Order: sequence, then C-alpha cells, then structure tokens
Amino acid sequence: MSNTPSRAGGAGPGAGGNAAVQLKGGAAILAPVSSFPNGVPGNALVLLPINAQGTPVEKKIVDGPVALQMDEVWKLLGFNGPAVQVQDEQGRPIAIGLEDLLGGLEKHWNDAPDDLGRGRIFAQELMKYGRHEKAEKVLAKVVALGGDGEDWLGLGVSQLAQKRLDKAEATLRGAQNLLKDSPFPSLHLAKLMKEKGDRKAERECVERAIQVDNNSVDAWAYLANSIKDSVGEEEMVKQVEALANAPVNAKCGAPFIALQGFYASPEQKNEKARDKAIGFAKLAVERAPGDPLALLCLSALYGQGGKVDEVVKLLAPHEALMLRDVRVAHNYFEALFQLRDIARVTALLNKLATSQVREVKQFAIERSRAVSQMLAQQQQQLAAAQKT
Repeated sequence: MSNTPSRAGGAGPGAGGNAAVQLKGGAAILAPVSSFPNGVPGNALVLLPINAQGTPVEKKIVDGPVALQMDEVWKLLGFNGPAVQVQDEQGRPIAIGLEDLLGGLEKHWNDAPDDLGRGRIFAQELMKYGRHEKAEKVLAKVVALGGDGEDWLGLGVSQLAQKRLDKAEATLRGAQNLLKDSPFPSLHLAKLMKEKGDRKAERECVERAIQVDNNSVDAWAYLANSIKDSVGEEEMVKQVEALANAPVNAKCGAPFIALQGFYASPEQKNEKARDKAIGFAKLAVERAPGDPLALLCLSALYGQGGKVDEVVKLLAPHEALMLRDVRVAHNYFEALFQLRDIARVTALLNKLATSQVREVKQFAIERSRAVSQMLAQQQQQLAAAQKT
C-alpha cells in the first residue's frame, strides 16, 4: 500500500464557510465534518490518529477539529518529514519520510567515509531537496578525497545556489577544466555571470557550452531564454536560427527543439504558438531524423492536437529506436491504441518485450496485461449481449 497523500496549494472552490466540499481525483483534504452537509462522500479516506498503544495521539484532535501545520500532518501519517518516493531493491516505488531518507544516507556514508559513491548519493539527494549548505560540505569532502569533475561541478552548483558567487566561480572553472566534453560547467557559469549582472560574460559562457556540445538542448534553451529576456521574442528566434545555420551546427536538431519548447510551454496557450512549436519541431526532425528527443517532441505535439494518424506516420519507421527509448515507444503505443489497431499494438508489444532495456521491457509487460484485460472484457460484453 502506498502512503503518499497529495497536498493542495490553498483552498479550492467551496472549501470555506458552509459550502460543500466535492471530492474528485486523488486529493487529500483535511476539513471538518460540517464541510460535508450531505454526508461524508463514499470515496473519502478517514484518518484515525491512534498511537501504538491504541490511545488517541492528541486529545485535542479527538475533542474536535484543529488547524494543523503540514509538518504535523506528515507526522500523523507516519512520516518523518514530507513523504518522498524512492525505489526498493526490486525497483518498486515506495514512500519514506524525507528526514529518514537523508538520515539513512548520511549514516550509510559515515559507516564508510572513504566510499566516494556513498557521499555522492547523499549529496545528490541533499541537492534534490534544496539542502545546499549540507551538500556543499559533503561534496567538499568528496573533492578533497580525490573526486572527479562531476564532483567539482556539483560543488560549484551547491555554492551557486547559496549565492556564494566567488567560490562558485572558482569551483566551476575547475570543473570546466576537468570536464572538457561537458557543456554544463559553462552553462552554470553563465547563470553565475547573470547573477553578477555581466550579460556579456553570460553570453560568452553559453556560447562556449554550445561549442563544447552543439547538440545540448539545455544550452540552446538557455541561449534562447537569455536573448528573449534581453531583446525580445522576435530577436530570440532570429539569433538562434542564425547560430543554428552556421556550418558547424547544420546537422543539429537541438536549436529547434529548444525553440519548439518555448512555444509549446504552458505559458503559450494559443493555436498560433502551437503551430510555431510544430514548425520548429518539424525542422528538428528534418535535421536529425533519428534524434529521439526531436521525434518525441513532434509526436507529442501531434498527439495534443488530436493528429493521431500523424503520430503513427512519424514514428512507424523508428520501431528499432523504441527498443532503446521507452518514451518514443510510449507515444507510438498510445497512438496505435487510440486507433484501436490491435494487430499492430500486439506486434509492437511483442517486439518491445525482447528489449535489453529494463524500462522498455517493463513497459511492454504492463501494457500487454492491460490490452489482454481490455480484450477479455470486450469478449465478456459481447457474449452477454448475444445472450440477451
């Protein structure tokens, strides 16, 4: 059983006064019984705060409704800190309190302080949950013990997150020297230069990142947003296209993947923006026909627009790629399934089941079960209809 409650940010319609609260989806709602004048909904989950001895945790809770802080809610649900999802030894998702997770990782590292791998995992989780000061201390020890360029990069990012700009710059330049084939030290230096207000140096850093890896969507997206912030959207498109058309970048789909991402973002909620996004995604596929991310973006845009036939037409030649990339396999499966092309769905899933990639194989197994259940239900309904 998964114990991962959802948290809504603020009260929704009908949550205040004497208005009724309607339960929909998987939201977790903490409200007094008076919020349900027509009776508690059948799909509500009632939490009884009982401790190990079977007595109420707090008498005040038993006496009546109280206002709870989120930390108190997590404790009542049995978590030490906010619930986070991790995987067990078999790769299954489980929920654990954040403080228990970090405490366990810290103990695991302290048991073998010379094991750099343990320190890296601990630092990674600290940074994931915004504990940058602690992450800096951990990564400083890892670097001192002989850490590699990725450790220098992580240390610089944690220092940058704390606005320790001079230290971060020195560390990131060290990472840049060690990771000569990675665009990320230069990208983070660009962010640092922006913090310092040096837009010229920022542009130089992001262009260096593109020179290091001209197929880095992150680098092109950073460049696009930086130009837009400085001189506007029209100039953004013009400058990115100009750089993308340089001979050295002529076969890269990344510049246009970045531009389609801008127009496909939730902030751009109109048909004109969607058409621009599709146009740039098509350019990305034309330049790099086998790029999984280009195919993924264009097929997703087609799918959002209800152009299921276009999704199938685009992805059908790339079944070999799907054996390695579960995202492309997912989009193709969904399109075929919407068309109810069961023969091609079955053939696809049988092929994916032979993949050496665990995620792809698991996807095929799960979808095969779902399709089998659906067909069995249809047969039962057909048999029942024939009887009547």
